[in-house]
Amino acid sequence: MFTGIIQTTGQVLKRDGRALTVRAALKTRAGDSVAVNGTCLTVTPPIKRGALRFDVSAETWRRTSLGNLKPGDRVNLEPALRAGDALGGHLVSGHVDAPASVVSLEPEHGGFCTIRISLPIALKGLVAVKGSIAVDGISLTVSKMGSGWFEAALVPHTLRNTNLGNIKPGQPVNLEADMIARYVKSALGR
Repeated sequence: MFTGIIQTTGQVLKRDGRALTVRAALKTRAGDSVAVNGTCLTVTPPIKRGALRFDVSAETWRRTSLGNLKPGDRVNLEPALRAGDALGGHLVSGHVDAPASVVSLEPEHGGFCTIRISLPIALKGLVAVKGSIAVDGISLTVSKMGSGWFEAALVPHTLRNTNLGNIKPGQPVNLEADMIARYVKSALGR
């Protein structure tokens, strides 16, 4: 379980067919769960100082935007929530619902920005204005919706401390719908 509050960012060192290696100043040990751009991955040996290695299945490469990463890319990192930790964002499982594309970024007064992201069919009925959504693992509040898209406001802190500060239109992001919305939709669909 995660909160959508990014602890740090890392830099992709290597991505091959079965593993992802990220340079990061994050204390972990083998077996720890870390959300990488919102995707729950397990730290695997060998553990080297300043670098984290993750085995990544073909399914995860296919169903997330991780398959688009290349060396040098900045990624969001959040270690798993521990009992007693503050829940500053919303409950995030690290199970990506779908990748999507950034449609636009509109700078606002005071260093804020509005991001518009395409809304995949897989999330139909799971996203609502004033509801929570995780974008590359970042807990955001949906501010506006339209046909096939949603918007969220990005505060200066988020732009400085996550990969969204460097993102461009057309780039892929991972989306995870609010967990409660997912269960409500499932219950109503039965």
